[in-house]
Amino acid sequence: MSKKTNFTTDDTKFMLKAIELSKNSMESDSGGPFGAVVVKNGKIVGIGHNKVTSSNDPTAHAEVVAIRDACKNLKTFQLDDCVIYTSCEPCPMCLGAIYWARPKRIVFACNKNDAAEVGFDDNFIYKEIELPIEKRSIKTEQHLRDEGLKVFKAWDEKTDKEKY
Repeated sequence: MSKKTNFTTDDTKFMLKAIELSKNSMESDSGGPFGAVVVKNGKIVGIGHNKVTSSNDPTAHAEVVAIRDACKNLKTFQLDDCVIYTSCEPCPMCLGAIYWARPKRIVFACNKNDAAEVGFDDNFIYKEIELPIEKRSIKTEQHLRDEGLKVFKAWDEKTDKEKY
């Protein structure tokens, strides 16, 4: 039984572009098989493909690269009224970046289980997030909180800050 969808021809066009970028990333050996595009008002404003291995940057996932490109092109740090099309369901890091960018919608092709089947399993991160800090696999410690809070207090009192 096929599932009825409300996807437009534009949705299909932009998703195919994200998938094409994922294929190009894989074939060029620049990173894993992931691609993403950011669209505003029917126009691509940001593109990205995985560059983790080619840039030696563990944060250079397709969605993050596309968000950076879109923000640069739009000269803003928020992607209001944008849609992010990505070849795979975003990992926890990318999902966080997407939420901070505040687009209106995310559309993905493969899901996290599909990714896990080919060696990209983020389930351990989801489990780590739920653990108390002292039980996480990477030792995490709090130090000099009072000194850090002084800066937060100064930020809170700053009258000319740009909120985000």
